[in-house]
Amino acid sequence: MLDLPAAPGVSVSPTVKCTVSKILVPACGTWFGAAPRVGAPMRPDRGLADFERTVGRRMDIMHVYARDGELFPNAWQIAVARDRRRPRMLLVNWKPDTGRSWAQVAAGDPVINARIDRLSRHIKRYFDQRFFLTIHHEPEEEVRPQRGSGYTAADYRAMYRYVVQRLRHNGLDKVVTVMNYQGWPRYGVQPWFKDLYPGDDVVDWLAFSPFVFGKAIAFADLMNYREPQYPGWPGFYTWTAQNMPDKPLMVAEWGVFERRKEPGHKPWFYGWVGRQIEDFPRIKAMVYFDGADVVGGDSRVDSNPGSLEAFRILAQLPHFNATRVPRR
Repeated sequence: MLDLPAAPGVSVSPTVKCTVSKILVPACGTWFGAAPRVGAPMRPDRGLADFERTVGRRMDIMHVYARDGELFPNAWQIAVARDRRRPRMLLVNWKPDTGRSWAQVAAGDPVINARIDRLSRHIKRYFDQRFFLTIHHEPEEEVRPQRGSGYTAADYRAMYRYVVQRLRHNGLDKVVTVMNYQGWPRYGVQPWFKDLYPGDDVVDWLAFSPFVFGKAIAFADLMNYREPQYPGWPGFYTWTAQNMPDKPLMVAEWGVFERRKEPGHKPWFYGWVGRQIEDFPRIKAMVYFDGADVVGGDSRVDSNPGSLEAFRILAQLPHFNATRVPRR
């Protein structure tokens, strides 16, 4: 069994006033959140309650998913965000373009326009809090670089810009926009990769979605995951620092898959998160993807007793509890 390294976390002086910016960047530490019990046969808010009871703390962020003309936040999402004891921030992952190409959306497709406008009216009527919004996350694997495909990297950039600008034109000034990459080396070395970025004026946060699949790697290796066949890729954290150094970074989906023959692997990795998170100061949010049947396996934090105990320790570190979630 692998040894579990110590996880001291980052101490925070009680004299520091840990404020939150207009785009929800905490002045101290890193937000701690989850997409809880993904795929479980229960309503998502009940899945969140079960996850929080299991872990022993409330999440700062709840990650939810929406498609097409689905209106959000819905009633239970609003209740989660406005909890009187401790509110949570919503991270909504939205694909507004299903049924239309990226190029069609960017050109002002009337179906998508109506979808955006209807959602805008809903949000203005029912939800006056700031929340994170990802528009069509992890686009890399859907890129078709052939000109005219409707799904080039430039088409994605134009689609993202169009949706954000229309939301803003509709008066949604509390939407905190997130550009969510996969961030894997095989995409990062593609000649079109840089063309995906929509622009500083429409992107508030950068995000990526790293998972621990095969070989044992520490947290620092995952944040800058590289592969020998792609020597030109410096790792996602380094790439963002080189290209968008002023943007806060979110680990929007991360998870460690269960290894039946190595039950100590998960606690080992969670321990490394605690040891190394302070080495990545631009990471301002960590959002775990907790599911029993995820592509790659079982990422639940309680898939074995040692895993749960290590995650509980991680969740209680001062670095992940340094700033209170704002109520508005």
